[in-house]
Amino acid sequence: MDSLTQIVLGASVAEASLGKKIGNKAIVLGAIAGTIPDLDIVLRFFVDDLSATEMHRGFSHSLLFPFIAAPILGYLLKKLYSKLTGVSLFDWIKMFFLAIITHPLLDAQTTWGTQLFWPFKWRIATDNIFIIDPLYTLPFLFFLILTLFQKKSSHKRKKYNSLGLIISSSYLLLTLISKGVGFYKIENALKQNGIEYINLNTKPSYFNSLLWAGQIETEDSYRFTYYSLFDKSEILFSKEFKKQHNILEPYMENKKIQQLISIANGHYLVRKENNKIIFWNLKLGQNGFKQNSTPFLWSYEIIDEEGELIVNRGKSFRENRNFSKEFEEFYKRLKGI
Repeated sequence: MDSLTQIVLGASVAEASLGKKIGNKAIVLGAIAGTIPDLDIVLRFFVDDLSATEMHRGFSHSLLFPFIAAPILGYLLKKLYSKLTGVSLFDWIKMFFLAIITHPLLDAQTTWGTQLFWPFKWRIATDNIFIIDPLYTLPFLFFLILTLFQKKSSHKRKKYNSLGLIISSSYLLLTLISKGVGFYKIENALKQNGIEYINLNTKPSYFNSLLWAGQIETEDSYRFTYYSLFDKSEILFSKEFKKQHNILEPYMENKKIQQLISIANGHYLVRKENNKIIFWNLKLGQNGFKQNSTPFLWSYEIIDEEGELIVNRGKSFRENRNFSKEFEEFYKRLKGI
């Protein structure tokens, strides 16, 4: 999720672990530890963009990483605060371990997912929360700020921090329930319309857990839909978007093509345009709510130059966007139809 959310989560978990002994130091150190897994962005300075994207949320977001990082950080902080009595090496290690491991566990609930079981390349993504969700972050942040201004021995300090953790965790549970409702409704609509499919996935739309995007995979195509918990009318499905994976058949042994498919978790569309091949990664969905005509957010352009493949990112989804109109469409769809 976004950096602010991970800072708040890391700080709150560290406070729960060691705040009673070291006060606000736990919040500050937990906030730092909570962002450490995202330092894998520095990979972009050492490898090509495609490799960095494939490796993102890899080792640093694995269940293995905290077992390596926490003892190192714990040892360093024990040395740094050697005069601090009542705090053992185990206390420091436990605090860092909890602040770090909660980062990938939360990220695994987003659309991008994480390689929790690195070095295996399985990317775990439950798709129940958007990468930025104010309803998760803001109450959490509010209670953390209240915690900051309490004495470390204060009962209110523990109470406020516990409330932040309980409310945020409860919200995550509600997103799973909401996702389940969306999945059930879309699945029923597919059956009623006699649409055969091999895979159905539901993802949260922007900044909320009330409006769900449905991605339906058939044998040779994808279809899309939206369902709001406030909907009262029949669910409508988009036209079929043909996969056209056959366009890539001559290049399937190429490492760059394999990386593109890996990043997309196997969910992609391919189009031939003049001398270019357009690769649409479906992970982030469509740019808007007109299901039959809206372009997809994430694309790459592939050019074959005498047997060598050149892969570049497609046009940014931020280009030529009318954000006020998009927000109007989003709010209208969120309210239900």
